[in-house]
Amino acid sequence: MLVGHSYGGAVITEAGTDPKVEGLVYITAFAPDKGESVESLIKNPPPGAPVPPILPPVNGYLFLDTAKFRASFAADVSEAKAAFMADSQVPWGVAALSGSISDPAWKTKPSWYLVATEDKMIPPPAQRQMATRAGATIEEAAGSHAIYVSKPEAVAAIIAKAAKSVSAEMAA
Repeated sequence: MLVGHSYGGAVITEAGTDPKVEGLVYITAFAPDKGESVESLIKNPPPGAPVPPILPPVNGYLFLDTAKFRASFAADVSEAKAAFMADSQVPWGVAALSGSISDPAWKTKPSWYLVATEDKMIPPPAQRQMATRAGATIEEAAGSHAIYVSKPEAVAAIIAKAAKSVSAEMAA
């Protein structure tokens, strides 16, 4: 079972075609289709959609503005924990944004999707659209983009359901 959050959804969409992978779990993540990339998915946000506070690239890497981090990424996380998260960000490469999907695993593998209904990084309507297109089993929970920190029980529950479902299919 592969689990991906945010950009990690693109990673599991591509890597999930490996025969050892039984299913995919998206946690408020991108689920691109063939030929799509994170860059193409975020290119034209709908009017009124929140704009993530991504700073201009530095040496080919991106960070979120630490002053706006909590409001956009972790609004339901304590101030202290959100500050720690902001200060300990791992940079992500600009080039990764344009990596397009060659063969989306969700077309042949079962998938589950947890929509974070208060996400300010990937708008919930976009999450629902990608999840529906992928044929995912969709669950929703009130939470920010950092739902894995603020609501770990919701994240664990959907992963457990996915694992149990795949185990049941393998036993049949």
